[in-house]
Amino acid sequence: MTPILFAMPGNERQAAALAACLPGQPGDAEIRHFPDGESYVRLLSRVARCDVMVVCSLNDPDTKLVPLLWLAAALTEGGAARVGLVAPYLAYMRQDAIFRDGEIVSAHYFAALLGRTFDWLVTIDPHLHRIHNVGEIFPQPAVVVHAAAAVASWIRATVPQPLLVGPDEESRQWVDEIARLCGADSVVLAKQRLGDRAVTVKAPDLPAPDGRTPVLVDDVVSTARTMVASCRLLRQYGYRAPVCVGIHALFAGTAYAELKAIAAGVATCDTIAHPSNCIAVAQQLAAGIRQALQELPCSGDRS
Repeated sequence: MTPILFAMPGNERQAAALAACLPGQPGDAEIRHFPDGESYVRLLSRVARCDVMVVCSLNDPDTKLVPLLWLAAALTEGGAARVGLVAPYLAYMRQDAIFRDGEIVSAHYFAALLGRTFDWLVTIDPHLHRIHNVGEIFPQPAVVVHAAAAVASWIRATVPQPLLVGPDEESRQWVDEIARLCGADSVVLAKQRLGDRAVTVKAPDLPAPDGRTPVLVDDVVSTARTMVASCRLLRQYGYRAPVCVGIHALFAGTAYAELKAIAAGVATCDTIAHPSNCIAVAQQLAAGIRQALQELPCSGDRS
């Protein structure tokens, strides 16, 4: 039976791009808030015995989570065979270790909560460092797809003589692969985080510019403190203004304006709707969805 695709509010553009890559039909639901702020969800499409997927990029997760869970519950009560979550951006993955007494590893709890609700998950480049794969923490089948090929294609078409630069060691996994696909060199800077909005960046092995354009690549751009500090460091070493590329465009507060003021350009993947979106990843997500639907059993098991 043809899958049905629902878009949570704010995810309509991503859902439309996926629908163009997949067989399926759009689903309809009323999702709004009561005057007191509580969430209201009403299922308007018939979903009995159908495969259903919900597209919801989980930036601003504390606001989005309750209506997402209510929609999933309505789909299950409506008789859907399987309910999957397509989360181009998966939140809370950066909180993957305990640094001070009294903290929790939020990544484990967030993934477990979603796993109790959805039969499968497809996401793109989650920020995993100490956790090696989403399957370690998500109790249902999960497919992770990658933006490297799409990012590399954009860089090849847009940036002459690129030098791929990772702002910190955590970015190496993305930077080295993108550089390989571009046929370019890469280097990784050394970052020390001093707080939520304060970092220092050093360049232990930065090569000579040689006319190359530095392309800073990171998976998540939130406060942009790391990107801004890296831009300034590269300029101190004689490089032209860098092009900054992010996979997930969180951009808290004035971060986007501050980065635009110092960079030659800012480009992001369209995992989170943002004016900086230049790199489409619908084809990658669609491939992950096809894999999930082909490999999973006929019905979910949330036990």
